[in-house]
Formats: sequence, C-alpha cells, structure tokens
Amino acid sequence: MPTRRKVARVLLADSDLASRLALKTLLTTAGYAVDCAATSSEAMSCLDAEEYQLVLADLRTESEESGARLLAYARQKDFRPATALLSSKLSELEASASERSAPDSVVRMSDENVSFLLVRVAELIGERADRRMRRAFNDALSRAS
Repeated sequence: MPTRRKVARVLLADSDLASRLALKTLLTTAGYAVDCAATSSEAMSCLDAEEYQLVLADLRTESEESGARLLAYARQKDFRPATALLSSKLSELEASASERSAPDSVVRMSDENVSFLLVRVAELIGERADRRMRRAFNDALSRAS
C-alpha cells in the first residue's frame, strides 16, 4: 500500500485576487497545500476549522492593521503556525519597523525574488517544526525526571 505524502498546509490571506491566485499557484506548484482567504474574517474561519503550518497575511488585507491582527489570532491557536506578513509594497521604513517588532516576520514579494520567497516559506515552516520538536523533547525530559 503506497504511503500518502504529508505536505505542509499554508493559509494565504490577501484581498488582491491577482496576488492571491499567483501566490497560490506558486506555492501549490512548490508542493504546499494552500487555502486562500480574501478577508481577515474568512482567514480566521479557516484557522478555526483547519490546522496550518504557515499563515501568510498581506500587510494590508483590508486595513492597515488587519494583517497583523490576523497573525496575532493565528499565533494563539494550539497548533501554533509559523506566521509572516507578506507584501510587495513595503517601504523601507515599514519593513524596518515590522522587522524590529517581530524579527523574520516579513516576506517581501516581487517578480525577481520568487526563489527567495520559496526559500523563506520553507525556512519558516522548518523553524516551526524545530520549535515544536524542541518543546516536545524538553517536555519528555521533564516527565522522565
């Protein structure tokens, strides 16, 4: 019986239809299972129904703070997904401010950095897996003591 390959699930929240479809196609082609949401409330409903390894939210899904609010909601879930703001229009000031408040939480998207985007997505999912593994290991050690 063939084993079914488990793929990482990604939730992509972006109000721009063209960006959402392009990113979904890119991530699906790279082997990820991708669900999309056009609004923060739609994304929150997805988070309530499914478990994701990564949540990518456009910086301005609906308003200035909706992307950050969505990621804060995602981080409170028991499955603790990796999270990142996604934007192709970050100014230098916004990028540095976002990076200071939450290091490595901004993924910049542009036509010339598709390979960087895929590497960053893989890194975020890998970092999440590493955190979960370390937590499980530490829990097992403390139970054994």
